[in-house]
Amino acid sequence: MMPTTRRTTLKALGTGAGGAALAGCAAEAPTDAQTETARQTTEKTSGKPTSSRVAADPTDVPEPIDRDTSETVEVELTAREVRAEIEDGVVYDYMTFDGQIPGPMVRVRRGDTVRVTLMNAEENAMPHNVDFHACYGPGGGAEDTTVAPGESATIKFRAEYPGAFIYHCAVANMDYHIASGMFGMILVEPEDGLPAVDREFYVGQHEIYTDKPAGEKGRHSFDLESMKAENPTYVVLNGQKYALTPDGFGAMAAETDETVRVFMVDGGPNLNSNFHPIGNVWTDAYRDGALAGDPERYVQTMNVPPGSCMVGTMELPVPEDIKLVDHALSRVARKGMLGVVSVDGEENPEVFDPSPGDGAGEEQA
Repeated sequence: MMPTTRRTTLKALGTGAGGAALAGCAAEAPTDAQTETARQTTEKTSGKPTSSRVAADPTDVPEPIDRDTSETVEVELTAREVRAEIEDGVVYDYMTFDGQIPGPMVRVRRGDTVRVTLMNAEENAMPHNVDFHACYGPGGGAEDTTVAPGESATIKFRAEYPGAFIYHCAVANMDYHIASGMFGMILVEPEDGLPAVDREFYVGQHEIYTDKPAGEKGRHSFDLESMKAENPTYVVLNGQKYALTPDGFGAMAAETDETVRVFMVDGGPNLNSNFHPIGNVWTDAYRDGALAGDPERYVQTMNVPPGSCMVGTMELPVPEDIKLVDHALSRVARKGMLGVVSVDGEENPEVFDPSPGDGAGEEQA
């Protein structure tokens, strides 16, 4: 009898870890029919609890690297299939890394060895893996991290190039897995690090494709035809509609005269983000997370393709609520794409005066 191994188990599931077909997808990866069967199994699981939150805490950012030597960094990720609300009363079966969207931010230094262990929770219905865009290797590590429920796999790679890079699940039908939440960011700092700032935030945009209109109460299932048409029901920041706002789980907080850095990853799987801070600009912005080059200055809107990242800083001279939006604004008004940075502090009328009066007594040019 052939011994049971990770690869033979995956082959039985239709997802063997053999030659890559697309971005880490295995040649024997699950068919649409197999994926649909697993999806139905997930949705019909009785007694599965509904989580109130899958939105990652945007302040949960690893500390900046404070060393000038390379190290081995241990990274553990767990694939978790989680039932949660997209908005009040709208339930969806997400797929996540560590139960959050985006997945945990990983922060290393160029030259570090990254040792990654991916665990697939035993209660899951589907195989999962992880593809790091920061990794030289087959499928960015996806081929060798493909695991069935209840199993795990470990790889290691050296972070050869600096930048902010996405990681994501890359089994067959990867667009379904990513649309359901399986993406995150790995930051590879340059050897000299990044300029100091007062605060850092971590956010991720992606689309959700469901079989019911936005806002209709009840269970929403994944809808393949909507995804093929690239017509999402929701476009969200950190996994849920208006999650990072005062009416959601709370705005991000900052003070006037601080500098904040935003790390943003666009999981997609299909839509570019037109990422704009209403009431501000990106003072320094690294397009596609390309930290090896010079930043662009005073950028109003950054185009972030699906499967890419951006890193931007903002100066905060006045108190305000800065709205982080995709400037394809129907996504904000109709589909849920909004986050808020709430800036407190003293008014600065030289920069912005909300009630200047009639201007009497002002010097004339």
